[in-house]
Amino acid sequence: MDDGSFNTASELPASGLQLPYLKIMKLEKSQLKENQTIQISGSKSISNRLLILESLFSNIQIGNLSNSQDTSLLKKALSENTEVVDIHHAGTAMRFLTSYYSIQEGKTTILTGSKRMKERPIKNLVTALQNLGVEIEYLENEGFPPLKIKGRKIIQEKVDVPANISSQFITSLLLIAGKLENGLEINLVGEVTSRSYIEMTLNILTKFGIRNNFAGNTIKVEPFINHQSSIINYEVESDWSSASYFYSFAALGRKTIHLKSFYKKSTQGDSAIAKIYEDFFGIKTIFTEDEHKITLQPDPDFVFPEKIFLDMNNCPDIAQTLCVTAAALKIPFEISGLGTLRVKETDRLLALHQELKKLGAETEFTDLTIKSISFSKPEDNISIKTYQDHRMAMAFAPFCLIKELHIEDEDVVEKSYPMFWEDLKIILTENS
Repeated sequence: MDDGSFNTASELPASGLQLPYLKIMKLEKSQLKENQTIQISGSKSISNRLLILESLFSNIQIGNLSNSQDTSLLKKALSENTEVVDIHHAGTAMRFLTSYYSIQEGKTTILTGSKRMKERPIKNLVTALQNLGVEIEYLENEGFPPLKIKGRKIIQEKVDVPANISSQFITSLLLIAGKLENGLEINLVGEVTSRSYIEMTLNILTKFGIRNNFAGNTIKVEPFINHQSSIINYEVESDWSSASYFYSFAALGRKTIHLKSFYKKSTQGDSAIAKIYEDFFGIKTIFTEDEHKITLQPDPDFVFPEKIFLDMNNCPDIAQTLCVTAAALKIPFEISGLGTLRVKETDRLLALHQELKKLGAETEFTDLTIKSISFSKPEDNISIKTYQDHRMAMAFAPFCLIKELHIEDEDVVEKSYPMFWEDLKIILTENS
């Protein structure tokens, strides 16, 4: 194609998902129950940031910690004093621990992970740390884990970082910044990606008394000198990324769903799901602040748009959810700002392109975008490959309100939302 789209004949490998030991979740064609309530565990993004800060500063008490596998792996790594740390497929842990181990003076750590983790680039973060004086060595392929990190005291206080890289690279540096003797000034070169996640990190630092400033493309974090003697309690808000799947159920099933515990003034970038689903699918979000509860309420008079145009640069992790919802409703869409999705648990744009076909949605994509081309009848026997990506499983699940489907590798949801299938039993009833 001459518009920069990738060859639509390209296909992702099945990543072994046809192997018999992986369970398949069968979702019967179902209906949505009215007025059911779900309690989602704490945000994985916030929980993982807090665990690093807790290990560095010790004066934090965390409530409603995420029960995700990623958070458990990070917590385990921080509690163990071993030379080799294997974080399996936990990308956030890999990135946050790279900086964390860089300032553990006199300690050498080999940080490794799964086969897929060894394919996920980390060069920009490593280069930034090397420019700050840290000794880091690639043990296999240049630019990729595993890493050999020799911890040291960082004196340098300024570093340039490409602005369009994963916000987790930048957050990784910010989480250790308050521990550095001279603090840290990060100059973001270019257009910032996922700014909301950076702002979430800075908001958390502020709550713990670590002064910072984000002006233009420059972030400054001051050294944290005056440790508070009292314990700081932090109750983690529930995960808006996980909430996104219930927005999709509400949009397709047109029934009210209640979710706990969410805040009106959330620092999570994926809280953008509330406005997105109100604008494009007529799902209003009603906050009950004293109960920290949100109600997803479909507007019965809503007129669906002729086409969805949306830049999701600040919330790319909910793009899969939106694309499935739009495909199920046969609403044409063109989503941009998705550059980070190609280096996630899988190449999410290619995975979306391949699996949306099964729902009857033909798409094309570039490095940054995905758009629908046409809609047709869904396949008769839909089996969704997940490519070891938790969000593929959960984003496609709401299609069971349209047609029976199978989700390959049901256990993949443990990465971020272990109770997902159990929670679906609360809100769904099979068609009789």
